[in-house]
Order: sequence, then structure tokens, then C-alpha cells
Amino acid sequence: MATIDDFRKLEFRIAEIKDVVEHPHADKLLVLTLDLGDRTKQVVAGIKSSYSKETLIGKQVVVVDNLDTAVLRGVESAGMILAGSDESGIVIVSPERKLKLGSIVK
Repeated sequence: MATIDDFRKLEFRIAEIKDVVEHPHADKLLVLTLDLGDRTKQVVAGIKSSYSKETLIGKQVVVVDNLDTAVLRGVESAGMILAGSDESGIVIVSPERKLKLGSIVK
């Protein structure tokens, strides 16, 4: 079990998806460029089965901003977007209304 102190170590922020490209080495992954207001970062996400590039561009998402960088099938990922899934597919966690980019999610 994670403690509340473990949870507090994570930084959740609002980001906007600025660009989306297909992962060059994986059929289910997309490479997203996220704008956090003061900087951009690249994140690899396994959401290709539920989202097209056109539906993602401009969408605000919640990103775990302080994860160690990981290399997923040869492409660097500097965070993780939050999403839920069920038998109908994957749904990205998104704010109810537009928020300032970089806003803290708590």
C-alpha cells in the first residue's frame, strides 16, 4: 500500500497536447508533445486505440510531471498522462473547464 507521503511526492499538473505523432516502433503508442505553460515535454502514451491525432490536439490533460524519464520502445517519455479504461476503451482524465497551463492538480 502507498502512504499519503508517497502520494504527496507526485506532482500532477495541467498540460495541453500540442502535437501527436505515431510511435515509430509500436502499434499502440502515440508520442505527445505537452505544453505546461513554462515548458514542453514529450510523453509516450498507450492511447492509440481510443484517440486520433485530431481529437487530441488542443486537449487539456492531467500529467504526472515529476516521474523519472523512461524509454519506451526506443522513445523517451518524461511523464505520464492520467487515463481510465474499461471494456469500451480508454478515456483521458481532463479538467471540466480550461485551466491555466501548469496548474497544480491536488
